Amino acid sequence: MPLLIIELIALGLVAGVASGMFGIGGGVIIVPILILLLGFDQLAASGTSLVALLAPVSIFAVIAYYRAGKLNLKIALWMAAGLWVGGYLGGLIANNLPSDDLRRAYGVFLLFVAWRFAEPVKWWAELRGETVTKAPEDSKGDSDPSLLIMIGIGALAGVLAGLFGIGGGVIIVPALVALVKFDHKRAVATSLAALLPPNIPAILPYIQSGKLDVGAGLLVALGLVGGAFIGARIALGLPSQTIKRLYAVFLIFISIRFIFFG
Repeated sequence: MPLLIIELIALGLVAGVASGMFGIGGGVIIVPILILLLGFDQLAASGTSLVALLAPVSIFAVIAYYRAGKLNLKIALWMAAGLWVGGYLGGLIANNLPSDDLRRAYGVFLLFVAWRFAEPVKWWAELRGETVTKAPEDSKGDSDPSLLIMIGIGALAGVLAGLFGIGGGVIIVPALVALVKFDHKRAVATSLAALLPPNIPAILPYIQSGKLDVGAGLLVALGLVGGAFIGARIALGLPSQTIKRLYAVFLIFISIRFIFFG
C-alpha cells in the first residue's frame, strides 16, 4: 500500500509537469498509466482522473502565467462554462455507450493536431539552415472570438473530458492557436485557467455508476499541484516554437495510446 501511494503521487507529479507546460488537465497521462501500470479499468481510471482534476491543481501555474501577462481571463471563464455543459454529456456517453470508435477517431485527430503544431516542413527547413519567418513571440491574437466560439470550444473539450477522464486542454490549446491566433504560451495559460474550476458535471455519471476511487484521485492531485507549477516555469523559460514542438511530440504519444490501446 505505501508503494501504491508513492506511485500515485509520482504519477500526479509527472502529469502536473505536462499540465503546466502544455495547458492540459493531466488526464491524458493519468488515465493510461492507471490502466497500463496500476490495473484500473477504463471507467475507473477515467473517474479517478476526474476526481484528481476536481482540485484546483493548476492554481500556481495559472498565477505564474498571469504574472507573466499571458492570461486572458474572460475567454477562460466562458470556456469553463462550456466545459461544464459538455462534461456531463461526455460522462453520460462514457457510462452508457461503447466508445472505442470515438476513442480511435480522437487519436487520429490528435495526430493531425500534432502535425499542425510540429510544422515538419518548416522544421526541416530550419535544420537545413534555411531562413524561416517566425511568428511574433507575444502575439495576443488577431481576432476577438465570439461568445459562441468560446463556449463551443469549451463544450467540445468538456465532452472529451467526460468521455476519457481528461482535462480538455488538448482541444482548447490548439483551438486557441488555430482559431483565435493566440501565441502558444497564452493559449496554454488560458486553457489552464479554464480548467481551474472543478468540472463537477463530468463526474456525476461516474458517481452514479460507482466508478470512482476518491482516495487514489486525491493522491494524484497532490502530485499535480507541484508538478503544474514546475511545468509552467519550464514553459515560460522556453521559446514558444520549442514548446509547440514539444507539445506535438507529446500529442503523438498520446494519439498512439488512443488509437492502439484501450
